[in-house]
Amino acid sequence: MAGEVAMLTDDADRYIDLRRSLGFKLAKTARHLTAFTRYAVDWGDTHVRRETAITWTAAVSSTPRSHQRRLGEIALFARFLHAEDRAHEVPHHHPNHSAATRPAPYIYTSEELVRMLDAAGNLRRQKPSPLRRHIYVMLIGLLASTGLRISEALNLRLDDLLPDGMLHLRQTKFNKSRIVPMHASVVEAMRAYLEVRRRFAGTDDHVFLSVDAKQMPLRTVESTFHVILHQAGVGQDRSRRPRIHDLRHTFATRVLEQCAMRRDDVARDFVALSTYLGHASIRHTYWYLEATPNLMGDIAAAAEALIDGRRP
Repeated sequence: MAGEVAMLTDDADRYIDLRRSLGFKLAKTARHLTAFTRYAVDWGDTHVRRETAITWTAAVSSTPRSHQRRLGEIALFARFLHAEDRAHEVPHHHPNHSAATRPAPYIYTSEELVRMLDAAGNLRRQKPSPLRRHIYVMLIGLLASTGLRISEALNLRLDDLLPDGMLHLRQTKFNKSRIVPMHASVVEAMRAYLEVRRRFAGTDDHVFLSVDAKQMPLRTVESTFHVILHQAGVGQDRSRRPRIHDLRHTFATRVLEQCAMRRDDVARDFVALSTYLGHASIRHTYWYLEATPNLMGDIAAAAEALIDGRRP
């Protein structure tokens, strides 16, 4: 019995190792599957059982979305094992549940971005670091002009700022690395920011630093970003406040708005944008069309024009 029990937990480790070798990080999934297999083992299971999976997910999930996510993780794991041993049962789940509840992005206007940069430049000074205003002006400008994930920006180190205005993003989401160009105006703003940073920073080589001269925590950034939104009067009348991640959505949407409408050009532009953003699949890039009604309307009108033989 002990050998069979150990085999079930070993299978979870083997499954995670295999998927990580394909580029997935799976930090949460690994924790969830470890907890599930331990629970199953405590109940005497030697194979994945539907009833055990449903009972465990119901016990540990606080929302329907988290329930579906955990059940989906177990289903993928069980399907992997079922190919080797048909005694493993694959639990039923609804894979599109989380996609249906994905929140719509807030698309910032150019005028709102200007107000946000002004508000960042007027943040209250903090001791002992005088960098606060400079950091948030540079950070918001960088995110809005490059579409970086906030985690990618906060992980940037000085050596990642390459010559000719390039950023080297190392081992980001899905364990991918990529090169991202900056506009000439952003390169100049970064150069000015680094000059100020050199005068006050310590030995930490992260581009964006906290008050104690260490890597900036995401929680601090999100808290300060809400202050900036309030001072700029952006999105304050909405039940769901805009997020800093919506700067990435805004970048992608503006790029898609400039896409050519010929079929070959659209395909080329989507692939280029998907690669630029570091998406694991192009379907994540297509989501920006669905999430932005105005953009969908423009593309629909262009499609009708192409069908009628007119130029869009």
